[in-house]
Amino acid sequence: MDFNDSAEEATFRSEAAAWLNANLPSEADLDGLTDMQKAKLWQKRKADAGWACIRWPQEYGGRGANAIEQVILNQEEAKLAAPNVGVFSIGQGMAAPTMQTWATEEQKKRYLPKLASGEEIWCQLFSEPAGGSDLAALRTKAEKDGDDWIINGQKIWTSGAQYSDFGIIVLRTDPNMPKHQGLSYFFLDMKSPGIEIKPIKQMSGASGFNEVYFTDVRVSDAQRLGEVGQGWQVALTTLMNERASIGGGGGAAGFKTAMDLANRINIDDKPAIEDKHVRAQLANWYVQESGLKFTGYRSMTALSKGEIPGPENSIGKLVGAPKSQDLASFAMDLMEQAGIVLDPDGDEMANLFQGTYMSIPGLRIAGGTDEIMANIIAERVLGLPQDVRVDKGIPFTDVPTSN
Repeated sequence: MDFNDSAEEATFRSEAAAWLNANLPSEADLDGLTDMQKAKLWQKRKADAGWACIRWPQEYGGRGANAIEQVILNQEEAKLAAPNVGVFSIGQGMAAPTMQTWATEEQKKRYLPKLASGEEIWCQLFSEPAGGSDLAALRTKAEKDGDDWIINGQKIWTSGAQYSDFGIIVLRTDPNMPKHQGLSYFFLDMKSPGIEIKPIKQMSGASGFNEVYFTDVRVSDAQRLGEVGQGWQVALTTLMNERASIGGGGGAAGFKTAMDLANRINIDDKPAIEDKHVRAQLANWYVQESGLKFTGYRSMTALSKGEIPGPENSIGKLVGAPKSQDLASFAMDLMEQAGIVLDPDGDEMANLFQGTYMSIPGLRIAGGTDEIMANIIAERVLGLPQDVRVDKGIPFTDVPTSN
């Protein structure tokens, strides 16, 4: 493992840091803007100067940079109080790699530059109420009608659907084939007639997820990615990039903030940091965060050498999300009554842990539940036998249901 930049990487880091610091929007630039407007302003500014989605080819809105340069740019931007551009993460991190692999050249040149600049926002229409963690069990159908397909059904837990311009979607086009073989993949305009979006109110008070209903929605066959029946293979491209994008995130509440809290909260008239149980918990989270950090360095070292990172990337989400939830729960216990009061105008640290505690369950589901991730690591990393599948090889219409 190499912890140091090469000479070329150090030069690029200096160049990136200099541009970011010189072009970061000022308070005057952002005054009166919504969070969405701030994100779009910053993303467009980066795109216009060639600092957005830098790994993409220039003709698609990037600059042809390599993977380690993208990591370095992300690290330098994270040091600044820049507008949050997370609203673009699904489009840039999941939809765009799928489009780059499966779309036509004309489609790439039409959609990718506006994805890079943030002018158009995309969502991912995969999960369904009856499917659970089994994407291939989806029931939303598409039936051919001339040069179009007619979509009917429902998707759920769609992040950002309420403000998205386009969406990527997997649909069942042949229910008589085994469930993985009867799927096809499309992209569509989210303003199409027949699409109804209903935000889901979360316990945090936010409404980031949505139910999306399709009633006789038309999508052109020209917007199909891959062949008819090849939707599962196309979806795997999206899923691999989704898990890499989600990674081990868990919000701002981590070991350092928990340590700060333990120093300012008292237990039996003494600082909580002096309690052996508190110290043991903090030590455990420090070890976990260190493990994730150094595992990330292994991936960065591989990228720096031009290699493809190994299976170590699989553990980030499985370890990081539960760790953040446990840490937030423990911190709220330390704050006692103050820990259960959600007040936007209240204590900033209390709000941080409360927000983390209530938002992390969504992260533990997104991109594969903890159980799905454990299965992936067991089967694809450790080489353990696959789970028994009673629906393998039979037509989807013959798969038993609880209905």
